[in-house]
Amino acid sequence: MAGDIHVDAVARYLYHIEEGGTAMRYGVAIARGKLYEPGVYTIKRKVRWPHWQPTQNMINRDPELYADIADGMEPGPENALGSRALYLYVGDRDTYLRIHGTPQPRSIGGRASSGCVRMVMAHINDLYPNVEIGSTAFLYSAEDSVTPQS
Repeated sequence: MAGDIHVDAVARYLYHIEEGGTAMRYGVAIARGKLYEPGVYTIKRKVRWPHWQPTQNMINRDPELYADIADGMEPGPENALGSRALYLYVGDRDTYLRIHGTPQPRSIGGRASSGCVRMVMAHINDLYPNVEIGSTAFLYSAEDSVTPQS
């Protein structure tokens, strides 16, 4: 359906479906190991230059990395969420999963995050104004590709 987002976790692409059935394709990074959470989500919030704070699970899992920033990071180019963030919900519950920019563009194409879908800043900036609140995001399994192979 037009407006939907589909994330092919195997091929590491995000597709934003446009009117007429065409799609914009963007390279992404997904979560490391078992932190990736496939499912169907609703985008209920969008934020330009978001504040970011690691979750308690992130701090517990990797205290050396996150303890110094446990109170969060102010918006800016080095913020972990980058310049834009789309917030993924199940019902009215914030999952703490995001589709967002990253200050680490070399991570795109890999498994790098603690659960989120990362995009280079230019791509999230392009996608952001075209995504409506209430859009559906499908995050497919990292085991089964949905992108046609040649």
